[in-house]
This record gives sequence, C-alpha cells and structure tokens, in this order.
Amino acid sequence: MFHLKEGDAAPAFSGIIETGANVTLDQYKGKKLVLYFYPKDDTPGCTAQACSLRDNYQSFMARGYEVLGVSPDSPKKHVKFREKFALPFSLIADEDHSISNAFGVWGPKKFMGRAYEGIHRTTFVIDEQGRIERIIDKVDTANHSEQVL
Repeated sequence: MFHLKEGDAAPAFSGIIETGANVTLDQYKGKKLVLYFYPKDDTPGCTAQACSLRDNYQSFMARGYEVLGVSPDSPKKHVKFREKFALPFSLIADEDHSISNAFGVWGPKKFMGRAYEGIHRTTFVIDEQGRIERIIDKVDTANHSEQVL
C-alpha cells in the first residue's frame, strides 16, 4: 500500500477545504506542512488526534509548520467538526479518495472481523521544498503532536 518514502517528493494535490476553497500543495511551497490523514470526523480516535494537534498548534506555528487534515468526510461535516472542537487548521474533504490514493493511505482495512476500504491513519511531514521529511504510520492519537514535534 505505501509507495512513498522519506525523501520523496510529496504528490501534488488539490482539494476542497471546509470553507469551499481549493487548496493545493503548491500553496505551501516555502513552508513546512504537517499533512495528516484520518478516517472520520467526530470519532474518538480522530477527535483525540485533532485535539492533540489543536492543543499544540502554537508550537507548530512557532516552528514554521502549517497543519492540514485529510479525510473522506464532506466539507459540511468538516465545518461541524472544526466548530465543535475549535480546530485552528483546515480539513480537506477527500470524498473521491484521490489525495489518499496519491499518498498511498487508502486501502483494505479490517475492524471487528469486517473488511472494508478506508484511510490508514498516517501523517506526512513535508519540508519547504515539497519533500517528505517524515512519515508517521503508527499514530498515537492522544499524543500525536509529540510524535510530530
């Protein structure tokens, strides 16, 4: 499933955030980006992960990082999730899975014996030149900021 590795150029992407605006990787050229993929808004693990990033957002900003979340949820669901938990960063609606597929994080999963397709929780730290600096594929949702920083 994972075809990207540290040092690779991050795949170019284009997606819609909760406001309806388009966002691309090119908009982050010259900045560091924490691009985190998560399965679903407002679920326990995804909420813990988002709140960990929210609670340490100033530390990310102080180190020159921008943060973007990606899930298959709609922009409308992202609006509710951001408002409910006062998330200071944007969330990309990857409803067609194009971004998840480009990063190699969409694929077969199993939960309670049921097989299905979904996002594998993964974070990519992308440097100022658009290269993948780090890949975190064993995410500790409650302490994710510490893993990244």
